[in-house]
Amino acid sequence: MYKLLLIYVFLLPSLTEPPTRSLPVLQTDTLPAKSATAMHFDSLGLTNIADVDSTIRVDLMYASPHNFTGRVLYDNLKEGYLHPDAAKALAAAQKELRKRKPGYSLIVYDATRPMSVQQKMWDVVKGTAKNIYVSNPARGGGLHNYGLAVDVSLVDPTGKPLPMGTEVDHLGYAAHINAEDALIQKGVITAQQRANRVLLRTVMKHAGFRTLPTEWWHFNFCSRQVAKQKYKLIK
Repeated sequence: MYKLLLIYVFLLPSLTEPPTRSLPVLQTDTLPAKSATAMHFDSLGLTNIADVDSTIRVDLMYASPHNFTGRVLYDNLKEGYLHPDAAKALAAAQKELRKRKPGYSLIVYDATRPMSVQQKMWDVVKGTAKNIYVSNPARGGGLHNYGLAVDVSLVDPTGKPLPMGTEVDHLGYAAHINAEDALIQKGVITAQQRANRVLLRTVMKHAGFRTLPTEWWHFNFCSRQVAKQKYKLIK
C-alpha cells in the first residue's frame, strides 16, 4: 500500500500538468529588406522618397521590362531615391496637389538613375532618331544621374493613373508639351488629357521643378550647369 502511494504521488504532477507546447515566434521586423542598390544610395546620402512623404506612390518602370528598352534595368531596386533637395521639393509638390485635389497623388516612375543604367538606355537609342530622348553618358548624362530629376504622373483617389495622352516613357511627338494645341487639333490627345498634364506641371513648378519640352512626365530640380557645379554624379 505504501509503495502504491509513492507511485501515485510521483506520477501526479505529470497527470495534472497540461502538456507543454512551443510558442509562436513573434516577428519583430515585418518590413521588407532594402535592396542592395537602395543601401548604396543610402551610403551616398540620397533620400528615399517614402521617408519624406509616404503618400507618394512609387512604381519604377525600369524595374520591369515594360519600358522603351523592353528590358529590366533595375535588377533589385524597388525604392525611389532623390537628392535630399529634390526629395524635399517633391514632397512640396505632393502637398500642393493634395491641396488642389484632395485624395490625388503623385506617382514616381523613375528617380535617381545610376550612370551604368544610363549607358544601357543610351545603347538602345544611339544611332537612331530616338537618341534625342536619352542623355548621352559620354556627355555627362542627365539630371537623373545626379538624383535631381524625376519621372512622375498623377493618380486619382482610387489609385488609377490619370490619362495623359501617352504612356510614360513614350519617345515621340505626342509626349511633347510644347505641341499640345496641335496635338488636340489633330485628335492625338484630348483637352482633358492636356488639362491633366497642366495640373501635373502646375504642382511641380510650384515646388520649384522645371519641365522638359519633349517629355510631359520629366521634371528637373535644377539646370545641368548647376548640377555639375554643386552635386555629385551617381555612378
